[in-house]
Amino acid sequence: MMNICICGGGNLGHVVAGFLAVQEDNYVSVLTRKPERWADTLEVIDPNGLIFKGEVHPTDNVALAVADADIVIICLPGFAIHDELVKIKPYLNSKAKVCTVVSSTGFFFEAFKVLPKQIGLLGFQRVPFICRTIEYGHKAELKGYKALLSIAVEQVEDREALRQTIEQLFKTPVKLLRSYYEVSLSNSNPLLHTSRLYTMFKGWHEGIVYDRNPQFYSEWTLEASELYIQMDNEFQRLLEVLPVDKGSIPPILEYYESHDAPSLTDKLNTIPAFKGIYSPMIEVENGFLPDFKSRYFTEDIPFGMRFIVETAAKHNVEVSTINMVYQWGLSKIK
Repeated sequence: MMNICICGGGNLGHVVAGFLAVQEDNYVSVLTRKPERWADTLEVIDPNGLIFKGEVHPTDNVALAVADADIVIICLPGFAIHDELVKIKPYLNSKAKVCTVVSSTGFFFEAFKVLPKQIGLLGFQRVPFICRTIEYGHKAELKGYKALLSIAVEQVEDREALRQTIEQLFKTPVKLLRSYYEVSLSNSNPLLHTSRLYTMFKGWHEGIVYDRNPQFYSEWTLEASELYIQMDNEFQRLLEVLPVDKGSIPPILEYYESHDAPSLTDKLNTIPAFKGIYSPMIEVENGFLPDFKSRYFTEDIPFGMRFIVETAAKHNVEVSTINMVYQWGLSKIK
């Protein structure tokens, strides 16, 4: 039996818990502050209409959830990572592996500081699923699968065995990367989201109210694509001085099968799993305002872009465009 603890009850926590719970021989606990809102059976619906129904064990008892866990999977935003690691540390058994589904928000940097060196660490380069909660604690939607999952593993003797375990659990081919840098630094959300945020709201000031809330991806603009490509070019120059394998974090034009800003715009406009996702805005009496408390801001800037900017400064790599957007974002969330 594989004993798995899921930390966090957000969109990813729901889908990962449900997807793993339906598999035979998995015992899945969910460490949540709201166990009373969870059913014992979690339902997950995938894009093909397939329904997974698995038994889960929700609890707010850290010892109960963690002590016997083979794998602890953290499905939490960046600002919660440090405190969660501190919370679970006293109860981890020496053979446990601690995993994060979002590595680009500082997981490895924090885990190296907080956890003992005998605890194995694992992080996904990109989230394994695109997810949405339908009914909290009861039902969720798996909106999209990935064709390949890439992971980094640290402090584990048999890295290949752990790779095979993750491949079996997530029913997807898994590639083992060379370094934690390859998952900790990302040209995905920290640059993807912020390029759109900056081009949408760079001119905003007190008193401006927008008349509508556009879809974030389906109405993605050429200007956002141009900025995204420019930031990614800087990001790729940073990778050249780090101990990473060439191509482990592909340029975004390659990843999105595009060749320039217009084709990237068309691609992002038409990805099925991205449809229906609106921009981070708050509805007010006369229209909409930017939501600077949204995780698009509070996650991707201080717990995403930050590590790119700090690593670039450490290695004397100029990332002026990234830093411009980063400083703008910080000014909005302070």
